[in-house]
Amino acid sequence: MKKLLATVALVPLAGMAAAQCSPDYTGVTLNVSTQNGPAIASALAAAADVWEEQTCGTVNVIEFPFGELYPKFLTAMSQQTGDFDVIGFVPAWLPDFAPFMSTMPAGLQEGADWDDIHPTYRERLMIWDGEVKSATMDGDMHMLNLRADLLDDPEEQAAFEAAYGYPLAAPVTWAQYRDQAEFFTRPDEGLYGTAEAYRRGGQQFWYFFSHAASYTNHPDNPGAMFFDPETMDAQINNPGWLRALEEYKAFLDFNPPGALNNGSGDVRPLYAGGTVAMNVDWADSGVLGSTEGSIDGHVRTAMLPGSTEIWNHVSGEWDSFDEVVHSPFLAFGGWQLGVPADSRNQDAAWSFVETVISPEVSGLAIVTANSGVNPYRFSHYDNLDAWSSIFSEDEAASYLGAQRASLDAPNVALDLRLPGFFSYTEVLEIELSKALAGQVEPQEALDAIAAEWDRLTDEFGRDTQLAAYRASVGLPPLE
Repeated sequence: MKKLLATVALVPLAGMAAAQCSPDYTGVTLNVSTQNGPAIASALAAAADVWEEQTCGTVNVIEFPFGELYPKFLTAMSQQTGDFDVIGFVPAWLPDFAPFMSTMPAGLQEGADWDDIHPTYRERLMIWDGEVKSATMDGDMHMLNLRADLLDDPEEQAAFEAAYGYPLAAPVTWAQYRDQAEFFTRPDEGLYGTAEAYRRGGQQFWYFFSHAASYTNHPDNPGAMFFDPETMDAQINNPGWLRALEEYKAFLDFNPPGALNNGSGDVRPLYAGGTVAMNVDWADSGVLGSTEGSIDGHVRTAMLPGSTEIWNHVSGEWDSFDEVVHSPFLAFGGWQLGVPADSRNQDAAWSFVETVISPEVSGLAIVTANSGVNPYRFSHYDNLDAWSSIFSEDEAASYLGAQRASLDAPNVALDLRLPGFFSYTEVLEIELSKALAGQVEPQEALDAIAAEWDRLTDEFGRDTQLAAYRASVGLPPLE
């Protein structure tokens, strides 16, 4: 009798537990993997706490060095080991990963939360071959970070205008960027004009791409920045790319000493600590400058400079424009989450992804120090109050306004996404480093890259690569 009563007594308790787990994933353990933290990994761990409380499931966050992610993920998925339920990766790898990944459930591709994701991410970077294969959890683009304490100083304003003939303000072209970098380069004061990443392996090629977008992303020839979208011939050695490389190299003169050894992680404290007047970087520099640097209250952000001249590869001439054309570059594109097709817990895995990218959880991540998560939802840009713990009102308006303007720019430039991405960028970094170090002339380096890119394209299959490239830039298949 006592045994029967004990059994009956457990029934309501079990029912109560089930009611508290919605959806109920009791007994399910998800293996979620991404790069070593704190960036991104800490955001996934924080989201895991929320998901575990809601669903009674368990999340095991597995971290690897960034350089190990691509081979580990691709090997596991292609061999169907089932090692990972959710992977955190970068958009450039989606062409190689997509055949081994599940498609986002239809239920997640509708409703207010879905519409809240900026369409540049939702309709461009999350889709491959017509299917939603990933979910953006972080918005990334290069921006220009400036200092209000210098820009708004009356003495600096007067001296700059006297020297260059126009008012001191956020540079709109790369020529103005050069003027301002030169003006603020004052080694005797411990001040330098700018900081960019130049080190091989330090994300240098994304900085080079940010310069090149202004001269090669022609608004009348969509998709022609990296390759000819009709033939798949490499375009990286044309005059637009040459101008970009020559400028990128010349700006070394306005960086602090040792700039060839600086990666993206090095340019942030240079800006935040007040060593430079500005830098090019992702959104991390602005947060660092306002929370851990010496320029708190003076952080300002702007779209990358543009150009009034863009190379037209079709006509083989420079085209001039009456107004500056901005081609803000979505460098990297932001971390994404995907569910491998060999996951044994796909429903639970997509439920976890839904939690990570939800407005509530992601809205907390974007204002959490070192989370690595930057805005990508309309609600992230619109809710200025959420940023009060990090920025002043002026800082927040500048920071969010620059990102929103970059995404909304008609000529926004997307990052390279192509099968064999690592092979293409490896030769790029080798030759680019030679040119920056003065070992070869810029045109020689670009010619070598173009030749190797064409060889790789033929090796991978020109028709296959052309179809993939057109898809990545939003162009229909060739008939």
